[in-house]
Amino acid sequence: MQPIAEQGLSRRAFLKAGAALGGGLMVSLYLPPLAAAGAPQNAALNAYISITPDGMVNIMSVAPEIGQGIKTSLPMIIADELDADWAKVKVQQAPLAPEIYGRQSAGGSRSMPTHFDEHRRIGATARQMLKAAAAKRWQVPVAQCHTEPGEVVHQATGRRLGYGQLASDAAAMAVPEKVALKKPGEFRLIGQFTPGVDNDDIVNGRPLFGIDVTLPGMLYAVYQKGPVFGAKVKSANLAELRQMPGVKRAFVIEDDGDFYGLQGGVAIVASSWWQAQKARRALKVEWHQTPGDNQSSSDFDRQAQALWQKPPQQAIARQGDVAKALREASQVVEADYQYPFVAHGQLEPINCTAQWQGGKLTFWAPTQNPAGGRQQVAKVLGMAEGDITVNVTRMGGGFGRRLFNDYMAEAGWIARALDGAPVKLLWSREDDFQHDYYRPGGYHRFKAALNQAGELTALSDHFVSFASQGQPLLAASMGDNQFPAGFVDNLRYDSSLIEAQIPTGWLRAPSSNALAWVFQSILDEAAHAAGKDPLAFQMALLARPAKGNNSFNATRMQSVLKAVAERSGWGRKPAEGRGLGFGCYFSHAGYFAEVVEASVSGGQVVVHKVWAVGDVGEFIVNPSGAMQQAQGAIIEGLNQALYQQVPIEGGAQVSNFHQHRLMSMPQVPEIDVHFLPSSYPTTGLGEPALPPVLPALCNALFAATGKRIRRLPIDPGQLS
Repeated sequence: MQPIAEQGLSRRAFLKAGAALGGGLMVSLYLPPLAAAGAPQNAALNAYISITPDGMVNIMSVAPEIGQGIKTSLPMIIADELDADWAKVKVQQAPLAPEIYGRQSAGGSRSMPTHFDEHRRIGATARQMLKAAAAKRWQVPVAQCHTEPGEVVHQATGRRLGYGQLASDAAAMAVPEKVALKKPGEFRLIGQFTPGVDNDDIVNGRPLFGIDVTLPGMLYAVYQKGPVFGAKVKSANLAELRQMPGVKRAFVIEDDGDFYGLQGGVAIVASSWWQAQKARRALKVEWHQTPGDNQSSSDFDRQAQALWQKPPQQAIARQGDVAKALREASQVVEADYQYPFVAHGQLEPINCTAQWQGGKLTFWAPTQNPAGGRQQVAKVLGMAEGDITVNVTRMGGGFGRRLFNDYMAEAGWIARALDGAPVKLLWSREDDFQHDYYRPGGYHRFKAALNQAGELTALSDHFVSFASQGQPLLAASMGDNQFPAGFVDNLRYDSSLIEAQIPTGWLRAPSSNALAWVFQSILDEAAHAAGKDPLAFQMALLARPAKGNNSFNATRMQSVLKAVAERSGWGRKPAEGRGLGFGCYFSHAGYFAEVVEASVSGGQVVVHKVWAVGDVGEFIVNPSGAMQQAQGAIIEGLNQALYQQVPIEGGAQVSNFHQHRLMSMPQVPEIDVHFLPSSYPTTGLGEPALPPVLPALCNALFAATGKRIRRLPIDPGQLS
């Protein structure tokens, strides 16, 4: 997004006030040119801040809320610089309007670094305008005025005016070119534990989520897709279904040839979801064969083994002479690692409500990427994006799944066929698991060379991943900077690809959620082979002069390692049968190190405690939300390590949570989270706490049992 001056907008375009606000103040840094001063007072206004005469401050939250707390933390930034009274702040989810708000998506831990500085300026600008309005009314210099929560105060006389009293006057003030931001010591909200703005509604079951949307005359739809990815309908008993109670429509939809677009299937629309689902159970459909009919996890395993016997297909990274270092090594550690496809498993099933009227579409969509959804729907239906309105609802989890908007394309197509009646498309839980965009599986064959001093002199990795028509599937590739790249003289990363007809996608901490496990595990193996403490072994690596890998800051990683060692009592002897293991990783601009204490009891893995230390920059806006994000990420990582996999036999062989388990509350360990403030820009927290916990757990189980885990999910039977 561009600053206002670079957009060619006048300062007056920055400010809009109208009768619709009761004479209030509305501020946005990114108003489109058509919203310039002089527009009708009853024009629709899109902005970040509105202040009503009674002093209520309404703040738009521009990023989708998927449980990461951004609907609270972003408005906190604006409110702090505005000096608003948080008790008199209301937060509203903004609809899709990139011409006003710029980037509106939730993924990659990008919401905070994208909006942090911008939101500070938005709040500070509004505060300065309120001060100017008060100064004019009192006929005093602006410099003599300061703000307290919800009020402007004249220092000399102690006079006060509430923001609601000043809102109309502030609308007439010039928009300042530059504003002073608060110093960190002046923050009233940033850094304070703050409950989520939706907490009360969630606890009391008030409608917030996409699945809660209800409209007058709304119909319900289900959508049956093939058992194998990309399957097309050959025939279906549609006439029979149309005679069933409550069924309004039943028809075939052809796919658009894109795994990430509209998949072919049978749509059934009824007066209730239960009636639609009952008709679906009576559906008899024959599917055309696909190239993926014969693919299977066992065949993928065989292909990976065969590829390891051949020269790699592609080079990823080269440093020094790995072959020479391996020949001259005092020890060579060799290990093969394997991880499976994994589903997202968000608790709110995929859903979307749509209505087609007069050639235009309106959506109520729980989407992480509303702009991408609108673009996709426009392409699939052959319509202009300007004829599509997207209202973004809160989501009951996403973890990357709702970055893909196939369900919006399905709902839009069905709504167009109904031509007027609103329709809610609701997937079953089985739909969720069998038509996901999975975290791709992968295979790694490592060789690590150690010299007589037990130092790592070389590392090679032959990574076997998945492809479609020779190109890696989404999230199935690996970069050249995987640590210890840049910190070992001889390095070789290679890859080979297995053809697969499986749609893959981003899962929380994409790629990192798997790569952290394999790389931190092989380094743990190398440390034990060298007879060295694993944490000290990596600290020694980080102390080496870095070669390349410019995105990685060794000093920051060393700091979180030292802190987690201190907090966990690393080096102590745990209770009998227990082991301590650690992992660290740089992911999505955040540095995390984690220690796990675990054991095996009664044939089950028991996680006793997790310690996590993270460096995500200078400010933790909302420590409450930050702690929840880190703890939730760690629990999700433990789920992946302990339980989760999607076996492939033609299509996905998982139907519900009994096959893709989540930890129950009694299984969740105590999780100690600590943040190290640093001088670096503030970043997000959705991703970086997840990756280190997988290797930390597996390394702890090795310390406890002497058994090395090289295949996920963990099989407790191999640890007894």
